[in-house]
Amino acid sequence: MTRPRVVIIGAGFGGISAARALRHAEADVLLVDRHNYHLFQPLLYQVASGLLDPSEIAHPIRTILRGQPNADVQMTEVRAIDLAEQVVRASGGDIPYDYLVVAAGAATDHYGRDDIASHTRGLKGLDDALTLRGAVLSHFEMAAGCADERERRRLLTFVIAGAGPTGVEYAGALSELFSHLLPKDFPRLDFGPVRVIVVEGRTRVLESFHPRLAAKASSVLRHRSVELRLGRTVSHVDERGVTLDDGTLIEAATVIWTAGVRASVLGQSLSRQLRRSGRVPVQRTLQLANHSEVQVIGDLAEFADGRMPLPMLAPVAIQQGKHAAANIIQLLDGGSATPFRYRGKGTMATVGRNVAVVQLGPIRVAGFVGWLMWLVVHLTYIITFRSKTVVLINWAWNYVFYDRPVRLITGVPKDTPTQSEATVTSDGGRQIGRRRS
Repeated sequence: MTRPRVVIIGAGFGGISAARALRHAEADVLLVDRHNYHLFQPLLYQVASGLLDPSEIAHPIRTILRGQPNADVQMTEVRAIDLAEQVVRASGGDIPYDYLVVAAGAATDHYGRDDIASHTRGLKGLDDALTLRGAVLSHFEMAAGCADERERRRLLTFVIAGAGPTGVEYAGALSELFSHLLPKDFPRLDFGPVRVIVVEGRTRVLESFHPRLAAKASSVLRHRSVELRLGRTVSHVDERGVTLDDGTLIEAATVIWTAGVRASVLGQSLSRQLRRSGRVPVQRTLQLANHSEVQVIGDLAEFADGRMPLPMLAPVAIQQGKHAAANIIQLLDGGSATPFRYRGKGTMATVGRNVAVVQLGPIRVAGFVGWLMWLVVHLTYIITFRSKTVVLINWAWNYVFYDRPVRLITGVPKDTPTQSEATVTSDGGRQIGRRRS
């Protein structure tokens, strides 16, 4: 007798959690992703700023599931889901399923703006981080040999659109890189024109955090020479730089877009009534209405916990992945799915060396203690012991010597930024206990 097949789309936090939780299930588990690795997105900005190597935050899926006899992996790009036929349409051929867990995640949201998509760089995938790192370092190399003062200033101006956790953390990382390390590499270059500018449409950074924590983050960023343009939106982006809604032109060679995310386009195969940011409405059990064999989790799922949908957080995806697996095991045994209940883990963001902001319900911490909490939590979530060790060593090395070891320019950065609008991406992967930027 053929065993039931469970197909999991997406090898992010939710997908990996679901696959692991099914290790004792009487079913064949197939994990599908367009990449052969699981990406630890919360530390992606550290790859982009030269602190970590990609291999320290990306782990082969087959290695993670090694020793799980009922699990297999298929690297293919999912294009659609046929709910009526119970088939996943993928570039490598159709994949039938008995039970389906969709953890396809989210991608950068350009809000339909071609100028933003063409002239900004995202920070959602490994290719984005490597391209961005190469672009930043290349622009310093160009500036070192540039005789035109205006062009040199443009090369040394970096605009980050969006002051959520991603934008704030990357701004803090760039300020450290430009203040402590690159001046040693470029002793003849005048660092006076170097600018890091954060543009945010709201009136404060980290809008989802308590105002006191947001104020602390703003104060630290300004102290570290990061310019904040709050209450301003991006009107236009081109090869010269960014034009704000008040008509101000900021000439910049590098514009990083962290102003929003949108759920995977796979949601269009699952529902005709998508919610905000393209998320798929699910039942309390995480099941799709009228399709009890399908569960949607992570960034792609809109699960209302009280009045507000659960945010796009890694802990949400992890807990939902485990719950989806438990539901499948119960269904295999002839039982029924149970409602999901999220246990909040709080939110946090680091603003650079020695400073992070953390809120755990009524508990709010800012500064060095928050930074230590941030370090511990992120080390805990890294999957392999080897990566935990290497990351900790690199953090310690950087802390003591102000040195970021990965400063190679690999390949030539593209004029048009690498896009991350993949059909299947890691769900819940950008944040450990914090909201999307």
